[in-house]
Amino acid sequence: MQPLIKVYNITAWAYIGLTKYIFSQGRVNTMITKSISNLNLFKILDEETREIYHGCNQTWYKSAWQRLSGCGPTTATNLIFYVYHAPQSADSNHHPVSKKDCLLLMEEIWEYVTPSIKGVSSTKMFYQAVLAYAQIKGLPIHNHFLDLPKMKSSRPAFSEVLEFIDESLSQDVPVAFLNLCNGDEQNLDCWHWVTVISLDYEENEGQAFIDILDDGQIKKIDLALWYHTTTKGGGFVYFTSNP
Repeated sequence: MQPLIKVYNITAWAYIGLTKYIFSQGRVNTMITKSISNLNLFKILDEETREIYHGCNQTWYKSAWQRLSGCGPTTATNLIFYVYHAPQSADSNHHPVSKKDCLLLMEEIWEYVTPSIKGVSSTKMFYQAVLAYAQIKGLPIHNHFLDLPKMKSSRPAFSEVLEFIDESLSQDVPVAFLNLCNGDEQNLDCWHWVTVISLDYEENEGQAFIDILDDGQIKKIDLALWYHTTTKGGGFVYFTSNP
């Protein structure tokens, strides 16, 4: 039995040493998760086909130009809808909103968040248009934004990007994400607005992923990969309701 005890001791010490090495190399990191509280609010029912979508879809617009350029107003519709319905919808099992009603709101917001020939190409253009709509409708909201310029030396640190999204989701508010170049992230269209609904990131910021609403679907994006490989940058915007 003595040899078995010696083998056990050696194995234990080897395990302890390996564990210390892994921690010293920073390979064990806690994953932090932030998300909106009621994803079901974004469930939309097509009453004709009975299909369920997640978030509005720019392809629902009537004209070809709207369908081509409508990602900005579509994302704005998602944000406005959630900010003003989440406090009233504690029941996470509520019935989906109809596609018809969502399209009416999309068309209304289009009149304010109206794309130029280059689309809604900046965070400023986006939040100023949403604020104009909110003022007309008597909706007291305040904007928050973070730009990621084309020049890398002028960009905020990745930690600031994570902090910005974390702060929004911690307040149960989705984030509008403008991506002007998707870099190496193939699951993201370039020159495009999408809605961020959740964030998962490591404490050491080595890895970070976001779930977005795009084309009526939930997609997962490698945010760290996008940040480090995008050549044109983009930005983030969210809105909070004033007390």
